[in-house]
Amino acid sequence: MKRLAVLAVYATFSVCLYAQLPVPLGSAANFGVLAGSTVTNTGATVVTGSLGVSPGSAVTGFPPGTVIGTIDAGDATAAQAQVDLTAAYNNAAGRPAGTSVAGDIGGQTLTPGVYTSSSTLGITGNLTLTGAGVYIFQIGSGLTTASGSQVILAGGATADNIFWQVGSSATLGTTSILYGNILAQASITENTGAVLHGRALARTGAVTLQGNTDSSPGGPGPQPPPTTPAPSSIILVGIGLACAALYLGRERLLRRMRRI
Repeated sequence: MKRLAVLAVYATFSVCLYAQLPVPLGSAANFGVLAGSTVTNTGATVVTGSLGVSPGSAVTGFPPGTVIGTIDAGDATAAQAQVDLTAAYNNAAGRPAGTSVAGDIGGQTLTPGVYTSSSTLGITGNLTLTGAGVYIFQIGSGLTTASGSQVILAGGATADNIFWQVGSSATLGTTSILYGNILAQASITENTGAVLHGRALARTGAVTLQGNTDSSPGGPGPQPPPTTPAPSSIILVGIGLACAALYLGRERLLRRMRRI
């Protein structure tokens, strides 16, 4: 019985230890679009959240594009956001490698965790992310979504807890729909009609927009009224509290077990 109790403590503690925390975005979280060199737009793009560029300063195409937030072109606010983006990018890239994925992950259903691709990653058709928690995609090279492809959220998954760490550039296909935060080393291109429920954050290159809708989770603009927390959120809070209690009490329990 003593051994079973010890194993149960360690098993539960291990689950808590390896649960992923969100990638901290810092001030970059205020931006729906952030580029390193330029931001260019054609068409009636709508960006919810601030739009910024640094160290570059060129922003073109607004109007006809609309920003529900501020435009920070080459200023101190954009510069600090880039510093925070670099920290976030390194945080995501530095997480221990997770489940190996390769090629095209369209047609799959994935649960919270870390997914690691050593090369490019594509999405054709539908990709379903199901379950409350954090999703981190570590992509060694480029991310490409095919025209008309969709990421579908289910089971409590939310855009603000999805992170696409892209080792080079990301390209969203025509009318495709993506959820989450794109943290790209180089550039981000959104083709005509693509929708991003999240943030387009490029470290060194350009962000190119073409009649898109980019909605930053929790960004400036009208927000829905507060709602009762979903049962999955309450469960996560309960798990967190249980993990904390286990962490604080495990040594005491183990000392007692040794005396038996």
